[in-house]
Amino acid sequence: MMHTTFRTPARRLLSTALVSCLMLAAAPNVMAQSANASLRGQVTGAQAGAEVTATNVATGTVRRGTVRADGSYSLMGLDPGTYDVVANGQTQKVTVTVASTATLNFAGAASSTPGSTAATNLDTVNVVAPTLLQEVRTSEVGKTVSLQQIQTTPQVSRNFLEFADAVPGLIFTRDAKGNTSLRGGATNSDGTNVYIDGVGQKSYVKGGGVAGQSGSAGNPFPQLAIGEYKVISGNYKAEYGQVSSAAVTAATKSGTNEFKGEAFYRYTNDSMRAMTPAERQPNKGKEESAEKEYGFALGGPIIQDKAHFFVTYEAKRFDLPVTIAPDGAVTGAAGLLPPAGAAGLGPASQPFQQDLIFGKIDFEPTDNDRIELTFQDRDETQSQFSGQTSPEAGREVVNTDRRYALRWNHSGERYYNELMVTHEDSFNNPTPLTLANGITYTAPDGPEDRTIVKIGGASALDSQVKGQKGWSIEDNLTLDGIQWAGDHTIKMGVKYKAIDLYASDAAQINPTFTYSLGDPDFPDSIPYKAQFVKPVTGVSGVSGEVRSKSKQYGVFIQDDWQVNDHLQINLGLRWDYEKTPSYLNFVTPQQVVDAIYSQDPRAPAGQTYADSLALGGLDISDYISNGHNRKAFKDAWQPRLGFSYDINADEQHVIHGGAGRSYDRDLFDNLQLETTKLALPQPTIYFRNPATGACINGQAACYDWNPNLLNGIGNLQALVGATSNAGLEVDLLNNKLKAPYSDQFSLGMSNQIGDWLTDATITRTLSYDGFAFTLGNRYPTGQFFDDPRLCGGTSPGLSQAWSCNVPGFGSLIIGQQGIKTRATQVLLSAQKPFTKESGWGTSIAYTWTTARHNRDINEKYAFDRGLIGDYPTIRSNGAPRHRLVMTGSYAGFWGITFGGKITLATPTAVNDWYPVMQASGYTLPTPQAAVPNATGKFLVGGKIFGYRSVDLQATKTFKLAGDTELYARIDIINVFNFDNFSTYNYVKTNGKLQASYNETGDIIGTPRQVKAEVGFRF
Repeated sequence: MMHTTFRTPARRLLSTALVSCLMLAAAPNVMAQSANASLRGQVTGAQAGAEVTATNVATGTVRRGTVRADGSYSLMGLDPGTYDVVANGQTQKVTVTVASTATLNFAGAASSTPGSTAATNLDTVNVVAPTLLQEVRTSEVGKTVSLQQIQTTPQVSRNFLEFADAVPGLIFTRDAKGNTSLRGGATNSDGTNVYIDGVGQKSYVKGGGVAGQSGSAGNPFPQLAIGEYKVISGNYKAEYGQVSSAAVTAATKSGTNEFKGEAFYRYTNDSMRAMTPAERQPNKGKEESAEKEYGFALGGPIIQDKAHFFVTYEAKRFDLPVTIAPDGAVTGAAGLLPPAGAAGLGPASQPFQQDLIFGKIDFEPTDNDRIELTFQDRDETQSQFSGQTSPEAGREVVNTDRRYALRWNHSGERYYNELMVTHEDSFNNPTPLTLANGITYTAPDGPEDRTIVKIGGASALDSQVKGQKGWSIEDNLTLDGIQWAGDHTIKMGVKYKAIDLYASDAAQINPTFTYSLGDPDFPDSIPYKAQFVKPVTGVSGVSGEVRSKSKQYGVFIQDDWQVNDHLQINLGLRWDYEKTPSYLNFVTPQQVVDAIYSQDPRAPAGQTYADSLALGGLDISDYISNGHNRKAFKDAWQPRLGFSYDINADEQHVIHGGAGRSYDRDLFDNLQLETTKLALPQPTIYFRNPATGACINGQAACYDWNPNLLNGIGNLQALVGATSNAGLEVDLLNNKLKAPYSDQFSLGMSNQIGDWLTDATITRTLSYDGFAFTLGNRYPTGQFFDDPRLCGGTSPGLSQAWSCNVPGFGSLIIGQQGIKTRATQVLLSAQKPFTKESGWGTSIAYTWTTARHNRDINEKYAFDRGLIGDYPTIRSNGAPRHRLVMTGSYAGFWGITFGGKITLATPTAVNDWYPVMQASGYTLPTPQAAVPNATGKFLVGGKIFGYRSVDLQATKTFKLAGDTELYARIDIINVFNFDNFSTYNYVKTNGKLQASYNETGDIIGTPRQVKAEVGFRF
């Protein structure tokens, strides 16, 4: 009979496992991924029980293990770095990388000097420190970014995530406002998660994936503090949670036994860059801009070999060039603007400043224990405007993020345990830059109105406070040396997190007046509508701010099963659970319920508004909550299976693949609207055409225009009446919200050919249950599209049921799930790591993508159809069809290190609507995808690219006394000054949406720009 045994059972192991399990039961979550490495292999000829030690060369810390009966050994919990590994009287220096498991074999007889391979036979003392290259016996799809790559690759921003761009399947973007984002596959950035020393940086309230990164030009973490990191684009193991796209796990630097430090200053301004496309237009000229980045890092011993410190500070001071341009569909209407509106268009400069601090103290009281205390702080202020928003209509955003982590790592003879307690405090607070009436100029585009420019004050919705604050406790236990039909390494973990989520929306300021220019049915001398904030009247149980004491729980178990020398199977299962009281306990106000079940004033007698919705297939009872009929989602079970097959058992040619499910979470920014929208609504009212007495586009109800309405928000509030809730938007969420998730599949092969690492993988990602808001209004016929005269409109036609409001209120907006994405990618990579012996290194990453979805990845409001399930599947705007990124570094003449990066991509599809003629003779807005014509060529061939950039850097180091050195560095970004446009013009003819780049609008990245940097290290 088969049975399971530990190779070296020990009372100490069993008792520790019991204690750990008790801790897990007492502190039930989502597990953080460790950034530590493991080292394992065979020691030929050694006796069972012989000691194996690994001593960190920089810090003097030691990890110990023993040789088992079959000659194998393992060392867990190694910080990435260089170690002296001693076994059976033999010593070798080796380097291990972040979040990896590497193989190091010791031979019993003399052999030649080892090469830089992942499985290395050693028998002599050797001062060379070969890097044990990234883990090849793994089912994960990803790549490690080294410190050498971080230091030598040109970069437009000191955001360490920028280097993930060189991993197939990943896209790092700096937009026209300087905001940075990292996306994986064909999804938006919300699905990513970044782990710093095992601590997830997930944003629970706003988008962007990483807390504080939504719409920010800042960095999530100081680059000086990053040692290296691993990017996993798919098929992650069960220890990864709250991620449905890419996962990044980074290891921070630590102090060493020597005092080490560095400082830098980086600068560029408008005289060191080319003009943007907008600045090259007649009568424009170059806008002033500047970027300053500076900082320092210092580390050293507190107690030699036992305790160390590390601290770093980095700052940004930017004035970024941006372009204010009309929506691409109505570019020609700019000539109709009055002088004040025209002045809002063109180049502008957007200020930004950021301060980042990171500190770490580590203490190793024994060879088996390591205690770390870390602190990180992010403070930034940014003025935000671009697109169609002029500087005066922009907003100022204050962004703060503070985190503490206390970690205790304990190593045993056959186990490794991580216990961590964390606290976070992360808030985003935008406010309008101008307190005044907002003025929006639009132009008609079929049945839609498109924005030309916004001037005056920002919307009242730009006054917000949103954030998360709380603590967590988690524990991971790794058991090694378990035998049953092979070798098993089992990792299990649990986490409990108590996090307060907070949101407040809008303030009673800045009403917005909208004018339509060039509309034959309405004069451009008066606004056709106004939006403003008005306190709700007579609706109970709502508030302008929402606090939710959410609880997150999770547990996982992962078995890495080495069946034999060829086959490894990775089996994992995790479960996540979250309780968000503000959603679960919400009670739909009785006044809203009564209105929904009252007579529909546009319908026959006896037909309620709920009946009208039901005729259209919408059961409103699915959205009305009594405080007890909502349950937290309990089915987030996530099986994960992977394999790797080493063809020759030498880690040279490995076939790998896997399948798994990953759940993310619903953003609190969406959940809170059910409460805040009712408490402080922003009604929209329309004005009559003085000449005809009609409302624009056949709106059902409108008011006479009075210029006095421009003289204070109180006049608008009085117009609709102090006790009226007409126009009050009603947001309701589905009572059975789940969590968004993705199913991932991959199959590929990795190879080590000489000094080269290559990989070819095909992946398939299916994402489900994305969140979106749709218009709940229905005509009395139950139709979403019908004749607007059925709800009091004056013009015949076919349009959405915007005028069919909830009786006594405004539009019904329903939150539901149903966004789906289907993506297939071919990921090809080749990497030759940099070595001092060769003097050069390079990486090549190519991604081919075909993806379809039923909603723009950047949009959560979908008003073109009644339900998100009604949307057609179209080509995704999440990724280009072809993308190539090449990087390289070279130790050149006169001690100069050169680096380069080439990025090429074909145009990415855009999503918009097209008016499709119906049999009735009316048109319906139909979502479509269009691919803009390519604008550029590169070296050979024709115009096939939508994005091109060649970046170069050169660094000269000057050696001074001792270990002190000065350096001077020049980065040239976009050497050939390629225009990489980010806005579009649309043409809707012959039944097809067509798009082209707006060649006077914003660009992705920067024009050609020179960045100068100086610094020193000691």
